[in-house]
Amino acid sequence: MRHAGGVASQTKSKSPFGASSPFGKVLLATGPEGLLAERAAEDVIAAARAEDAQVQVTRVDAAEMDAGTLAEITGSSLFAERSVAVITDVGALDAGLHDRLAALVADPPAEVCLVLLHAGGNKGKGLITKVKKAKPVTVDCAALKPRDLPQFVNGEARRHRVRIDAEATAELIDSVGHDARALAGAVAQLANDRLDADAGGRGYGTIDTELVRRYFAGRAEVTGFAIADAAIAGKTTEAMEQLRWALATGVAPVLLTSALAGGLRQLGKLIDDRSGMSDRDLAAAIGAPPWKMRTLRQQARGWTPDGVMRAILAVSRCDAEVKGAADEPEFPLERCVLAITQARGRGRQA
Repeated sequence: MRHAGGVASQTKSKSPFGASSPFGKVLLATGPEGLLAERAAEDVIAAARAEDAQVQVTRVDAAEMDAGTLAEITGSSLFAERSVAVITDVGALDAGLHDRLAALVADPPAEVCLVLLHAGGNKGKGLITKVKKAKPVTVDCAALKPRDLPQFVNGEARRHRVRIDAEATAELIDSVGHDARALAGAVAQLANDRLDADAGGRGYGTIDTELVRRYFAGRAEVTGFAIADAAIAGKTTEAMEQLRWALATGVAPVLLTSALAGGLRQLGKLIDDRSGMSDRDLAAAIGAPPWKMRTLRQQARGWTPDGVMRAILAVSRCDAEVKGAADEPEFPLERCVLAITQARGRGRQA
């Protein structure tokens, strides 16, 4: 069975398996557009969690796998009855495991959903041919063509519960370029602004040309504050998209760590507050603009003081690394964002 590709289908939060259970099935996402492959995997995981909140999710790079790892991630677990196993860069799998993986695709365990991500090209072509013979559900993650971009941008807007008009769509593509991750990050940032301004964050607001130009006139740039808001809200994918785009457009890493630290300090002060002050007075006390208090209170619902402390320590380590002239600052920054989203909702460790 083949799941139709195309831009629209990849921008909605919809399981590639449709209404049927993802367990006992295999998804193959193949093609160079990594964002679409990641979205397909996320949609499968969301469908699995909707069916079983205790499902175990495992991600493994194929290059690091051996026979034992393959058996472990596709076998029964002591911690959960059902599982999702995501194998990234499947083309890098050791040739000695090709037949074993193909056999699993042909007859997947009933309590396991197997997700295979392949970047296309000749790497692992023989394996993909074997896998396709078993007829897994397939998502085509072809690189977006210029004519596809307006549809992609509109799909991203719907994903964030906002609208974007045709003129604003064209303006955004002209300002940001043709990279799917960059466009996804830009729409996420604009949507956050519009949801804050419209209907108390409920949507559907409209992204217009004026808003696009306000953010991206002259030079497209994600602010560190937008990344901090996404990370603190636990929106890992959105925060990562915006972080990568910010770095790609030349935002200084130290500005990003500063914004992350500032957002967490404000959050920590809000969580610790027991004064009963009004929002206006409390905003002044913690150094936040009054209009941001609604967002801060929403963010605070998922945090504990210990979680905030762990996140602040992660930012401190990251700041030291990027100021220490790290050759590739994106790696410590990505680890930092991930640490923040993981610290959310965690209490004191035993």
